[in-house]
Amino acid sequence: MSRVTARRRMRRITPSGEITRPDTLAVEEPLEIRIRGESLTVTMRTPGNDIDLVHGFLFGESLIADAADIHTARYCAGTDDAGHNTYNVLDLGLTGPVALPSRPFLTTGACGLCGRTALDEVRQRSRHPLPPPEPLVEAAVLARLPDALRRRQSVFDATGGLHAAGLFTTTGDILAVREDIGRHNAVDKVIGWALRENRIPATDLVLVVSGRASFELAQKAVLAGIPILAAVSAPSSLAVDLAAESGLTLAGFVRGDTMNIYTCPERIKG
Repeated sequence: MSRVTARRRMRRITPSGEITRPDTLAVEEPLEIRIRGESLTVTMRTPGNDIDLVHGFLFGESLIADAADIHTARYCAGTDDAGHNTYNVLDLGLTGPVALPSRPFLTTGACGLCGRTALDEVRQRSRHPLPPPEPLVEAAVLARLPDALRRRQSVFDATGGLHAAGLFTTTGDILAVREDIGRHNAVDKVIGWALRENRIPATDLVLVVSGRASFELAQKAVLAGIPILAAVSAPSSLAVDLAAESGLTLAGFVRGDTMNIYTCPERIKG
């Protein structure tokens, strides 16, 4: 069994009786991110694609601007009871000086900030203005992307317990899909992939997420220069406000052949 999934015994109750058997669950473990040996933060995540995750996270927090800003990333320190590396501590070497933030990270749901302040912070941090709202993607293409994302969710198939995020071209080609128990982690992983592949700003790509579109997911799209965010479920009010102010096309309830377009519908043809 991989570290992405784990087996636990459970008792299943059905109309025809009970059965005790193992079940496959998504793994949730902490990842401590250190910079030059100094602890920056701890996030709960599903192990895998940790390098993409830290690139996306640090980019979203404006601690790096480019993949070249991280010159080393190594697992260290943490060991289990048997003395084996847990791969839950990642120490990063940066090419330049960085001031560690003294306040909560913006990407933790804007904790402690009012909506207006959160919107203002994103505007101040944004380095990549979104392209003009003009036709970029056919509605029929956008409508089929959540199904394409779902078909690539191999760990969800085994556990039913993971979120997913995917980056697509405007013609519907899949570039990267990542799964994680945290929806924000899944988005950090695909944005981290794009950063490492020199695809930021991603002004020609579409970000698709498997659940709802929260403020923090819209924020991550805006900071990465992604012009279109499509979600299988609903957006939050603050996500719509941010999308409207930033020029992000935000679509929710993208299911089958229907969708709700909340902001900048000009990018969607048909």
